[in-house]
Amino acid sequence: MVRGRTGAPLVLTRRIAGGEASVAESLGAEISERSTKHPENGPQIDWRDRKRRKFDSKPDGSGKPEPSYMSIQFPEAEIAAEERRPKRKVAVLIGYAGTGYHGLQINHDLKTIEGDLFAAFVAAKAISKANADDPRKSSFVRCARTDKGVHAAGNMVSLKLIIEDPDVVQKINENLPPQIQSFIGRKVSQWIKEKGLESDYAERMGEAKDYWDEIDKNHIQPILDGLEPKVQEAVKQRIHSPDKDMEEASTSKEDAIGENNKPNSDAMEGIIFNGAETADIPREDASPTGVETTTTTATADVDNTKGTTKPASVEEAGGAQAEDQQKPKELSSVDKAVKEIKAAYVAAKRRYRVTPDRLDQLQEALDKYVGTKNYHNYTIQKAHTDPSAKRTIRSFNVNREPIQINDTQWLSLKVHGQSFMMHQIRKMVGMAVLAVRCATPWSRFEESYSAARISIPKAPSLGLLLERPVFTNYNRRAVENLGLEELDFSKHEKEILAFKEEHIYRRIFELEEKENS
Repeated sequence: MVRGRTGAPLVLTRRIAGGEASVAESLGAEISERSTKHPENGPQIDWRDRKRRKFDSKPDGSGKPEPSYMSIQFPEAEIAAEERRPKRKVAVLIGYAGTGYHGLQINHDLKTIEGDLFAAFVAAKAISKANADDPRKSSFVRCARTDKGVHAAGNMVSLKLIIEDPDVVQKINENLPPQIQSFIGRKVSQWIKEKGLESDYAERMGEAKDYWDEIDKNHIQPILDGLEPKVQEAVKQRIHSPDKDMEEASTSKEDAIGENNKPNSDAMEGIIFNGAETADIPREDASPTGVETTTTTATADVDNTKGTTKPASVEEAGGAQAEDQQKPKELSSVDKAVKEIKAAYVAAKRRYRVTPDRLDQLQEALDKYVGTKNYHNYTIQKAHTDPSAKRTIRSFNVNREPIQINDTQWLSLKVHGQSFMMHQIRKMVGMAVLAVRCATPWSRFEESYSAARISIPKAPSLGLLLERPVFTNYNRRAVENLGLEELDFSKHEKEILAFKEEHIYRRIFELEEKENS
């Protein structure tokens, strides 16, 4: 996207007849290759020349790049025979469900959202065959990057496309999978006693104070009482030890939006995240004007039970392997008990229903983020003295109307900020939930903005959803000073809502039901 001196993108919106989205054209025409002269230094090669030369060879300098998601190859004869057509710098509004994708940004070897987008542009002849071997030839850039599995109801990419065909948007959508669509157009008790805070703690915990004690007494202890002493001891060790599989799963899930650690330019004035989280209680996580995102997380343990098999000799290995594929593995008595206890805890989490007082506390926690704060504890490899650790949050709100999906209650959290760092949103939700669920002192928020290093848990990435970029400042200048149309998703609200309901929310809810993440 071309930018002016202020950093704002020089774009104007244009509606394409018969399409589902709108595009924004650059004010500038194609910039031809040229050389510039400086009186002191003599002739110099323009930076665009150096950039283009990188596209013509492999890293070793020989031939064209290998075929990949970033390089779609065509025979030389077809390229030569193709008619050259003019390109326009456009902004493409997109929505996607990130399930099954390794994030947004295009990659040679991994399946990504941009990889499918790029292929659709080529298939719709919006990118010529000559430029299909490298997205950089089309100046392909994205507005807000999302990571593996993260969804976006509204995002934007900018590139040069051939848009002479009035049905180009329809053809692009026809070559995209259903989950991508272009809209061109989330020991304390001893400490409490020492500080004399029992009454405050009881008030903060409210109806949840004895919730898990009752679950242990009425649902978990009967299971343990029915086990043999040796098995009971083994089960206790298993259920109170860290879950290796869960740890690996949580560390493998990448964070959402805005993982670049540099503040976004004036063009992106804010980012809005909207998230939902189950209100369960535990035993004792840019360049446009604003980006809206939705985070939906449910907390529940994943059943990670392993079967046991009888050792086989070398000669029996082949046959035993075939039998294992046909017969279900038998669980040991310990595995069976652990699985039953985990299921009891998951069911207890899903039975909990949030109260108005709990919602008030959650909103009080979220309000503590509003303003400009130092979020070095909310990301990685960022010092308190780093100026880029300061980020501005414009609003962070919880929807007071819970969503009931089967047995699980969900809450929607929406954050609007100027830009975000890696893990920042998940840690913000984690800190807020920690304060509300465990009566963590409110002073911990201010401590987290200080130079002290504080370990903040990350909320699950499931449900983190980029709602949309917001271009408030740019739109005001575009309308008032340039007479241009606004870059606005609101005109596609009906289509976006339908897309979220069908392709994003459904996947989030189904995955939570399956994995209890």
